[in-house]
Amino acid sequence: MRFALAQARRASGRTFPNPPVGAVVVRGDRVLGRGFTRPAGGPHAEVVALGAAAERFGARAVRGATLAVTLEPCCHLGRTGPCTQAVIEAGIARVWIGHEDPNPRVGGRGARALRAAGLELRTGVLEQACREQHRGFLSVHERGRPFVALKIAASLDGRIATASGESRWITGERARALVHALRGRADAILIGSNSALADDPELTARRRGTVVHRPVRVLVDSRLEAPPTLRLYRDGFADRTWVLCGARAPQERRRAVAATGAHLFEVRTSGGHLRLKEAVARLAREGLTEVLVEGGGQLAAALLREELVDEVHWFVAPRLLGEEGRAALGPLGLRRLGEAPRLEPARVRVLAEAQNARGSSATARDVYIYGRMGTRGGELA
Repeated sequence: MRFALAQARRASGRTFPNPPVGAVVVRGDRVLGRGFTRPAGGPHAEVVALGAAAERFGARAVRGATLAVTLEPCCHLGRTGPCTQAVIEAGIARVWIGHEDPNPRVGGRGARALRAAGLELRTGVLEQACREQHRGFLSVHERGRPFVALKIAASLDGRIATASGESRWITGERARALVHALRGRADAILIGSNSALADDPELTARRRGTVVHRPVRVLVDSRLEAPPTLRLYRDGFADRTWVLCGARAPQERRRAVAATGAHLFEVRTSGGHLRLKEAVARLAREGLTEVLVEGGGQLAAALLREELVDEVHWFVAPRLLGEEGRAALGPLGLRRLGEAPRLEPARVRVLAEAQNARGSSATARDVYIYGRMGTRGGELA
């Protein structure tokens, strides 16, 4: 199952609305084949692993083998055929399953179909690790919204930019590399119009300067104030840009956004701001399962007030920007200390820069604090 989980992680952020599943076919101590779910419309992990095993060792070698898969195999006809049928026809003897599929079209039916065909089954294998891998898919089915992670990079005094808006770079290279790793597993990155105007970001995941993943870019822009000249609209991937706006967004601006190839979604407003619970529910209906929020302070605070944040990644740089700097968080509307959102548990990692050319010891640059929100954030079952 650990081999299967390693495969599943390769699919993170690339399979929505399907979950990023991994599978491995083994006989004794020999791995015959492994695979992960392909993008929507492509084969699921079980089919990929079975195909790899048959191609390498032949179909006869697969008969009587064991399949480990991080999620219960599907048993219905969707964009692809039922995986249970492929497993049975391949002659697999045993199936180890991470956890039951929460999709009501499956929900135990896949496991029952395999048992009815005479296969030996074991469920709940490394269940917590597998549920963590599929946390976005679980969130959509259990709560009707994606799993939401909030990332903030701030100074020691809680500022994300100078008064003029300069923010590159508050944190160092190791912190930025971790952010790109977070982007690498996300279906989408969500920002507000203020961040779009201030930073004009591309919102890609890079490794050693090379783009390795292009998540959907979700822009919260109730009145469509961000112009279509931003890179989100003109970098050649405007179809990966989704814009959430309100009913009062001017028609000429709607037409200008639509002309770029971006997708526009209207959400109801309250007090001039989008209703964020409806907004994230709409993202789930459109297929997104994991969303990384990157800015800015007002949007982050609004999501926290609405208890829509599941996980926080906070990078603290050892520098001070002063009261005139832009705050990492807007108002949370707290009346008592006991109402404050908290991470449970919170983990802390010190990020050290590499040794310099003279070989002197590494020095601490940034601190990385991360953890799940407490009960206010709505923990997954």
